[in-house]
Amino acid sequence: MREPFRRIPFTDVLPSPTIVPRTATTISGAVAALQDFFQGPLAKVSHSTVVLSGAGLSVASGLADYRGPKGTYRVNKTYRPIYYNEFVQSHEVRKRYWARSFLGWTTLSRAKPNAGHYAVKALGDLGLVQKVITQNVDSFHPMAHPQLPTIELHGYLRSCVCTSCKEKLPRDTFQSELARLNPAWAAFLQEILASGALDTEDPDERRARGLRTNPDGDVDLPDAPYTTFRYPACPRCLTAPPITSDGSLGKVEVDADGALKPTSTAGILKPAVVMFGENIQPSIKTEAEKAIVTAGSLLVLGTSLATYSAWRLAKRAKDRGIPIAIVNLGGVRGENEFFTDLRPSSFQRGHRGVRIEMSTEELLPALVEKLRQSSSIRAIREDRDHSAEQHSASAVKDTMS
Repeated sequence: MREPFRRIPFTDVLPSPTIVPRTATTISGAVAALQDFFQGPLAKVSHSTVVLSGAGLSVASGLADYRGPKGTYRVNKTYRPIYYNEFVQSHEVRKRYWARSFLGWTTLSRAKPNAGHYAVKALGDLGLVQKVITQNVDSFHPMAHPQLPTIELHGYLRSCVCTSCKEKLPRDTFQSELARLNPAWAAFLQEILASGALDTEDPDERRARGLRTNPDGDVDLPDAPYTTFRYPACPRCLTAPPITSDGSLGKVEVDADGALKPTSTAGILKPAVVMFGENIQPSIKTEAEKAIVTAGSLLVLGTSLATYSAWRLAKRAKDRGIPIAIVNLGGVRGENEFFTDLRPSSFQRGHRGVRIEMSTEELLPALVEKLRQSSSIRAIREDRDHSAEQHSASAVKDTMS
């Protein structure tokens, strides 16, 4: 019996936010509020802000989001993602998933971090941000700031992972295999790339060209022959079939070209992301919780916090009583709970909390420029560099002794 589908939470428009402080309705006012957030009395005690980011931060890179003004849940009311149990149990579902992912991967792999991601890097360089937790699977954070640690809460699309042996395979390698196994689809992909149908970021224009684009590199072609699509087996399991959960030897069968047969019981590759209905890895969950527990403040960027995995982290920060700043276009799940003790007219300029409704691409670079001019921020950076030098010198001394 098929498991009933879980309801996707918060697909309707969330209530508009109350801006805090009330002066943060312009770029200059919002920058001033966030500057106070980073430089206020509480910030001076602990320069350990953690960033929690979502799909809204990557919109400026040309990627679709879920709940933004032009998000998938707004413009495509019939959209429903593929669930983990569907994926692992159904050969036909996997065909559909990988066909759509095959069409979307080229655009996704060409996309780059935007000014918002590089502004987060700059905040780390200034000593103001110690870690990033992201719900995004596009790898833009580690690309933009490899020295600033990133916890990828929901995994990443740059790799595939075997559901049996857990071996990982680069997504580019997997894409080449998909093209080899599906020459007609590969030719069609080249046609739509040449036509520019995937170049436009306007969802209405893409629909006019017969395409629907969804988050995470999913391109939907109505009435496409998904049943003809083929995908490869895990190379490791194909060579050495694993023992399955019931103790039997897994069966990995492929056709003459190397495409996985539906009779296989092992060697199934999936994207290295947390799919809908799948649990976050315990080690990642623990790492994210530790980051929140040790943070001095939380900066939320480009997310409605609709997924429980993200909301619970923000709620944990609130329960700890640390300052929270939220920058997001549109409402946020239960956001009144985060600012119940802050009135827009109260005498606080941002050090206790901030709520801004603006684009991160525009706001964050302006904030960084302002912070770089601040003498107190320069002092923070000098203190951090001095501490690092002392730690390094101490390590050398210990080695020599």
